[in-house]
Amino acid sequence: MTVWDELIGQAAAVGVLKRAVAGDDHAMSHAWLITGPPGSGRSNAARAFAAALQCARGGCGDCQSCRTSLSGAHPDVTIVRTEKLSIGIDVIRSLVGRAAMSPSLGRRQVVVVEDADRVTERGAPALLKAVEEPTPKTVWVLCAPTPDDVLVTIRSRCRQIALVTPSDRAVAELLISRDGVEPAMAHFAARVAQGHIGRARNLARNEAARARRHEVLKIPAQLTTLGACLRAADNMVKAAGEESAAQTSLLDEREKAELSEALGFGATGARPRNAQAALKDLDDQQKLRAKRLQRDALDRVLTELTVYYRDVLTVQLRTGVGLINEELAGPIGSFARRTSPEQTIRRIDAILDTRTALEGNVAPLLAMESLMVSLGEGILASS
Repeated sequence: MTVWDELIGQAAAVGVLKRAVAGDDHAMSHAWLITGPPGSGRSNAARAFAAALQCARGGCGDCQSCRTSLSGAHPDVTIVRTEKLSIGIDVIRSLVGRAAMSPSLGRRQVVVVEDADRVTERGAPALLKAVEEPTPKTVWVLCAPTPDDVLVTIRSRCRQIALVTPSDRAVAELLISRDGVEPAMAHFAARVAQGHIGRARNLARNEAARARRHEVLKIPAQLTTLGACLRAADNMVKAAGEESAAQTSLLDEREKAELSEALGFGATGARPRNAQAALKDLDDQQKLRAKRLQRDALDRVLTELTVYYRDVLTVQLRTGVGLINEELAGPIGSFARRTSPEQTIRRIDAILDTRTALEGNVAPLLAMESLMVSLGEGILASS
């Protein structure tokens, strides 16, 4: 199995990357920008490219160079993926210093930034300078949802690779062959995940994730009173917070223990000079990570609601297009008959506005309360 095998539905992009690895001067560049919709495999493509650049066989997937590059353990492959809301200037400066070094074992020094869209305004000029004035044998690989998410002066100096959303069938086949998922479950997960490989895998393997999705899809029919709208918003925000805490609690404790040991805390509990500042900085970073994970959890809720109302609109307009949530055809049909297409479009717009509000750091509870009331419009008036 080569490093390219999991990049399903991306034949055109893989072809360009393979030609660059093979030494095609017209295909190779010192800086790349890999874009694509969520779940299309941007990070996987970047890691595969990094591994192939280090591999004597162009990405065989079996050698030590491939394995260590994919895992992030290769000394000449640096992979940055932030769990915070942004990538600051200190991180970028560190990467620039790393990129200036000559390869120690591999053929090139490869720097992968999986969340290039999160680079701060202060960090962008340092990144731009490194991309403008490349060090020999250094390759930058940036990832972002769209080219517009990256500073125009940076993206103009990168070779751009655009990934596409893989088909449901391709995602299902990957789940079956790679993860051993039972075919019926694989096809269900692929259909409801709409080409998002990571989400499909999580739904196929995680019963709790399927249960959370089921609860979200019950919300539209429950928004019959103002109280129900406010309760739904509160429940969603609490559930997102609990999901975030479950993901971070053990990591937070380990990080604090490691920092305490590094600072030299003694058995007496005495704290060396500047320890308080270091602990506060770690605490701030952990809060930012928890905030991002909570926002990600709410974003998944918004995605499910968008798909639900898409299905409602499909029924209302009699398009003949299949439902994504086909197992809910009955409730969706009933909801479609009780509301109008104009109301459904307004609901979808409200969800999109809420996503923008959350990205702008609006308080999650306030944003979700406003959304639930908007989604209940028409239903509230008639109840």
